Amino acid sequence: MKIVKAGVVLALGILASAGVASSALAADGPGTEKSESYRFVVVPKVVHPWFDKVNQGAQQAAAAIKAQTGSDVEIQYSAPQSANVAQQNEIIERAISTRPDGIIVDLLDPSGNRTVLQEAQEQGIPITLFDSINPEGMNLTTVGSDFCEQAEMAANRLIELLDGEGKVAIMMGVPTAPNHAERARCAQAVFDAHDGIEVVATGVDNDDINTAQQQASAIMQANPDLDGWVASDAAGPVGIGQAIKEADKVGKVQLVGLDDLSQMLVLIKEGVADSSSASRPTMQGYWSVISMWQLATGAITPNHIDTGNIMITPDNVDSFME
Repeated sequence: MKIVKAGVVLALGILASAGVASSALAADGPGTEKSESYRFVVVPKVVHPWFDKVNQGAQQAAAAIKAQTGSDVEIQYSAPQSANVAQQNEIIERAISTRPDGIIVDLLDPSGNRTVLQEAQEQGIPITLFDSINPEGMNLTTVGSDFCEQAEMAANRLIELLDGEGKVAIMMGVPTAPNHAERARCAQAVFDAHDGIEVVATGVDNDDINTAQQQASAIMQANPDLDGWVASDAAGPVGIGQAIKEADKVGKVQLVGLDDLSQMLVLIKEGVADSSSASRPTMQGYWSVISMWQLATGAITPNHIDTGNIMITPDNVDSFME
């Protein structure tokens, strides 16, 4: 949590410096274009509590920009009701028609989203991606953590809990989502490197808690000797935890979760889950807006802003619940 606070302090320092610079530098210098107001559209994958935290961070960044520069920043948050690429593209197209100062997107499918992103670029609308990767041939600023590292942290933690031997399962999120697919691939690679670990099943929950619960229940019924779980999305471990409780397998089936949803934190407190490998959604929303604002001022932004991963355990879970 100290890292998060440090990041906010750093951001405020950057904003304060930018506010001074805007009055002192030539108007045609990089990052010195100033507007009285900005409007950014945030388009996540789906309606989901993880993205509510992203929106919270985006709103915090908007308030920081206002406090440091005096410019109003409006965040329009528009989430698809389901994890559907066509729905997400429709939302992005509607956003383009309103001519915002920038669009912030977590892609459901880089290849399926590519055309609408190019349309935005052709109309001069800046784009920042979060928790995603660039579509082939595009070079947009991305904000988020290392997907593979996050999965490896969880997989290695589970192997330690099982003393290097056992049958495990992986819960997949949205198969076309690059972050979900990469986490599943990296978790599988870690398990494959350990002779004592066997992956007996992979579920697909499409980033939905109820679906994850149903999938986990079915997999545990089909594999009564299952020893542990990891997941590739934030909804997955919440549903898995519910299924473990329903099956009366708390303490018998180990769960290493993903991310820091409130439900995930409760599962750790209750002892249903051992831990969770977490990215920082609030930071992703915060730095996505900071990047978008910088683009709107004419600044050149980095290729990637790494918001990092952390392991949440019973030892530090209370600090995340505050």
